[in-house]
Amino acid sequence: MIIGLTGGIASGKSTAARYLGTLGAHVIDADLLGHRAYEPETQAFQAVVAAFGGEVVAADGRIDRKVLGGKVFGRPDALKRLTDIVWPEIRRLAELEMTGVRAREPGRVLVLEAAVLFEAGWQDAVDETWVVTVGRDVAIQRAMARDGSDKEAVQRRIDAQLSNEERAALADVVIDNSGDEAALRAQLDEHWRRVAGESAA
Repeated sequence: MIIGLTGGIASGKSTAARYLGTLGAHVIDADLLGHRAYEPETQAFQAVVAAFGGEVVAADGRIDRKVLGGKVFGRPDALKRLTDIVWPEIRRLAELEMTGVRAREPGRVLVLEAAVLFEAGWQDAVDETWVVTVGRDVAIQRAMARDGSDKEAVQRRIDAQLSNEERAALADVVIDNSGDEAALRAQLDEHWRRVAGESAA
């Protein structure tokens, strides 16, 4: 069983992933794989430099994500050019890890935690999609408290993402994280019992 776990900014997706890890899931963090996709000597690194120029390479020889971000922010064509390079590499790394885990532990539940699960079209790589949602105002307050960002910056980031409604329409399971962490865990426990049972069967 492979669960694709997603959610918007400050939805609690990472908290949910960590908890599923404590229940026994093997969690694959697509964001961490994204960092690996930019490593020097990789095909994605070379493609990014070719597409966006040598100035995106920092003094230490790695991609400067702030400089790269400046080149794609607010420019849909440039952002698509970047995601067309990086998303397939993240998926390749994720599938490599999944294959390894399945070979070692055939019955283990896998969780692919990916903010861009739907945007990247990775639903076909998982058996179920789980979306963690939280109301816009709560997400803004949590993101401001967590990142020290100002309200307008958080609102712009939320507006650039899929809405809760759009994600929920694509999801197999919707987890409402408007309450406290105990309420989040209770919902995860319920769905975990079902998938863990199916994996063991």
